[in-house]
Amino acid sequence: MGYPMAGHLSKNENLDLFVYNRSPDPLGNWLKKYKGTEFILNNSADIEFDGFIVCLKDDAAIIDVLVNKMLISKLKNKAFIIDHSTTSLELISSINSVKEMGDKSISFYDAPISGGEVGAVNGTLSVMFGGPAEKITSIKKLMRSYSSSIVHIGPSGHGQLTKMVNQLCIGALIQGLSEGIAFGKSSGLNMSKVLDAISNGAAQSWQMDNRFKTMISQEFNFGFAVDLMIKDLNIALKESSTNGLNLDISKKVLKKYQELSNLGDGQLDTSSLIKLIK
Repeated sequence: MGYPMAGHLSKNENLDLFVYNRSPDPLGNWLKKYKGTEFILNNSADIEFDGFIVCLKDDAAIIDVLVNKMLISKLKNKAFIIDHSTTSLELISSINSVKEMGDKSISFYDAPISGGEVGAVNGTLSVMFGGPAEKITSIKKLMRSYSSSIVHIGPSGHGQLTKMVNQLCIGALIQGLSEGIAFGKSSGLNMSKVLDAISNGAAQSWQMDNRFKTMISQEFNFGFAVDLMIKDLNIALKESSTNGLNLDISKKVLKKYQELSNLGDGQLDTSSLIKLIK
């Protein structure tokens, strides 16, 4: 996700963009393609930043980069952090409790994204974010480089809560889409015509528009992976339990994704749920 997003940012002539990646090979390829400067942890002591934009796989990775590797210490007073990862609410509290965050009045924005790899490449991601109001105008200008929809939901944590809603909706939707496709194929229908017939009606969705044909063809190499969805659904279901909710459908969908992962398909995209329908 971060690779094309940073690529869009690099086209902004008003930015001095520094890039850092934990794995060297993708960073080397990025620097050959886009305009930016590599940030080297141990050789950039004199650099201070107006802000960071982060997109990592989980809480532990974010703590490692921002806290353990002490990147927060590289921020100026009244700087910002935009975190496009999908994380727990506890992660937000952990970052905001770091002493330098308060000492330097650094603004943290939980800003998870939706739209998949295609959205990142095309610069059409949807951003849902929470955090203080002080820097909203300026950070929106940055996020417009790779996003077509940017909504400030509310205070800190509301971005991640909204992403939980997003993932709960997607999981149930993909299960329904999988069952519908499986039923259509087992009934001998022309599935291309089925798509034409239903894609402009009440069943229409982003998943149908972008995954219906590939699910029929059993192609599952299109971005957001099963193992990441397991992580996201676990976060959402944990939070729902604190609200006293029992989300039976989402729990069943999570178990199906866990079954896929146990079969060795954790890196397939989330539409691979259809593989479990025989």
